[in-house]
Amino acid sequence: MKLIAALAALTLSFTAGAFAADQKIEGEAKCAKCALKVADKCAAVVVVKKDGKEEVLYAEPDEQGKALHGEICKGAKPATVEGTITEKDGKKFVKITKFEVK
Repeated sequence: MKLIAALAALTLSFTAGAFAADQKIEGEAKCAKCALKVADKCAAVVVVKKDGKEEVLYAEPDEQGKALHGEICKGAKPATVEGTITEKDGKKFVKITKFEVK
């Protein structure tokens, strides 16, 4: 019985990971503190237009997020970002796997 429960849990965790695929996002990369004035510390965000509204995706503060921030802190730039999007506390976050600043 324990083996069946363990296999079921393993299958569920593998299946959940399979749905978390990278998405390609086109938008404007900006600094959350300097450009948007919505954060106390500098951090990269990607602003995308969706159904006529702006949507802000916060970059996870990992190596890729910090690298993107280094490119855009002194001025917003158009960017293509690939990564996994999640939602926490009503905000959307992107764990960047690859980005290109134009």
